[in-house]
Amino acid sequence: MDACKLWLIASSLVHWLLLLKTSHGTPLPPVRCLANGSFNCTVSGTYGTWPDRSPCRAARALFPASEEELVTAVAFGSRNKMKMKVVSKSSHSMTKLVCPGGDEGLIISTQKLDRIVQVDPSTKTVVVDSGVQLQDLVDSVAKFGLSLPHSPYWNGLSIGGVISTGAHGSSLFGKGSAVHEYVIAMRLIVPSPSAEEGYARVINVTSEAMLNAARVSLGVLGVVSQATLALEPLFKRSVRIQQKADASLEDEIVEHGRMAEFGDVAWYPSQKTALFRIDNRVPVDTPGEGVNEFLGFRPEATALLRMLRMSEELYEATNNPAGKCTMSTLQVDTLVMAGMGFKNQLQKFTGYPVIGFQNKIQTTGTCENVLDQHHFCPWDPQAHGLFFHQTTVSISLDRIRDFIVDVKKLRDMNPSAFCGAELYYGVLLRYVRGSMAFLGKSEDSVDVDITYYRSRDAHTPRLNQDVYEEIEQLAVFKYRGQPHWGKNRNVAFIGAAEKYPGLATFLQVKQSLDSEGLFSSEWSDAMLGLSSSGVANSQAKHCALEGLCLCSSDEHCAPEKKYYCRPGRVFANARVCRKGS
Repeated sequence: MDACKLWLIASSLVHWLLLLKTSHGTPLPPVRCLANGSFNCTVSGTYGTWPDRSPCRAARALFPASEEELVTAVAFGSRNKMKMKVVSKSSHSMTKLVCPGGDEGLIISTQKLDRIVQVDPSTKTVVVDSGVQLQDLVDSVAKFGLSLPHSPYWNGLSIGGVISTGAHGSSLFGKGSAVHEYVIAMRLIVPSPSAEEGYARVINVTSEAMLNAARVSLGVLGVVSQATLALEPLFKRSVRIQQKADASLEDEIVEHGRMAEFGDVAWYPSQKTALFRIDNRVPVDTPGEGVNEFLGFRPEATALLRMLRMSEELYEATNNPAGKCTMSTLQVDTLVMAGMGFKNQLQKFTGYPVIGFQNKIQTTGTCENVLDQHHFCPWDPQAHGLFFHQTTVSISLDRIRDFIVDVKKLRDMNPSAFCGAELYYGVLLRYVRGSMAFLGKSEDSVDVDITYYRSRDAHTPRLNQDVYEEIEQLAVFKYRGQPHWGKNRNVAFIGAAEKYPGLATFLQVKQSLDSEGLFSSEWSDAMLGLSSSGVANSQAKHCALEGLCLCSSDEHCAPEKKYYCRPGRVFANARVCRKGS
């Protein structure tokens, strides 16, 4: 047996073990400073780098533990005319929303703002500090017999971050799956140029007009101190995963969202299969103590993570998509066998349906728990494991069918190209309701979430790079999708501001609360269409490889490695980096 086959078998076995093994680890803090921990600071995301790989620096960082200290922090920045940005305990956004810009800015961390202030069963509401972690919130209200109706799938997010970036789960029912839809009041700390006001003000946001601005604010209005969320009586859910051929996915996708309250679809195009999640409420007395322990959010041994990354890098270097396809097929088989990480009673998966309480099913993630220093979240840069891009774009219900058809056309031209994304759980399709929030989704949509390999060298192209770039541009340009504010490469935000009918009103509110733009940055201005520099206007060599530009010449790709700028195969207006002669 030759060396390549031995490596394939070994790496496939490692990948299988990676999916089943369970342990724990410690993420690095996002803010690291010199001089007593508050001066000469750098800020990083949980993934270790930003889309442009440039560092994010600030002159100072403050860690308020109460609203009074938060007011003092904003006043300090306002008095000294410092650009300010807010960062959470873990900093999971991929975009540079937490970067104040330049070396003279101020970072305000919500790490210590982590109180569940009040749970009121009579009004079915909860008041929380903005730094409260999502899992702490859902578990705390469950003790009072209450539930947060929806949440993102990953539980290591702060409530302030979830609200500000429009993070969501999956549902077309009721108000939908975005957490900000359940915010009924907020307290914002905003700067003031007035010494009489102490250079900072506390704003109680209760009117619908102001809430529509503050619910999804990207952090440019000020600091969220507290949020009040509407709850529901604690309920149970019944989950079942149905695996079926994707032949009619484009015709089933909308109906599935209307049939399953918490449904989604994990699509594996190269395998022509899809995993339909059928997930609905059931009476609270239905037997079952199921839990959600999604396999991809568990902590893993450093050695396993490095081996998995090495296998990906080998397949990339040897132009071997077949190796990735073997691994992705193994992954789907493992996921199905293990119930996607859902467990019935006694911490085992014994079959569907899995029935459990909302707080045990809606969100998951154990890899940030601290037990030792040898196991990490798969994406933690300390492990030198997974390193990836994400494209996450919401496409309206009336356009999603044609989008899926176009992606199938790409798949049929080059099926193995999709195996790389299938190593990251395929193409995840979730449902989001249209929102009245000015920067929320403007229409009922299907959220298309694709994760795929990223080289550690910014000048090295990816295997089948052109396919992923064409999908990205199909979603953003041809089908006018709205990008997730906290994810995506820069190119996904080209023209994003034009897709929000309420943007002008939002900017009026922004001007009234922060007239000097102290909570704005070059990046947030570019996202909101306020900067002439744009979000992806780099003309540097290789800029298209990282999504810092759409290629318009070969040098934006990697001609020295035979990657050239070419039109899309399905979407002719796309400009992608394709390997060729």
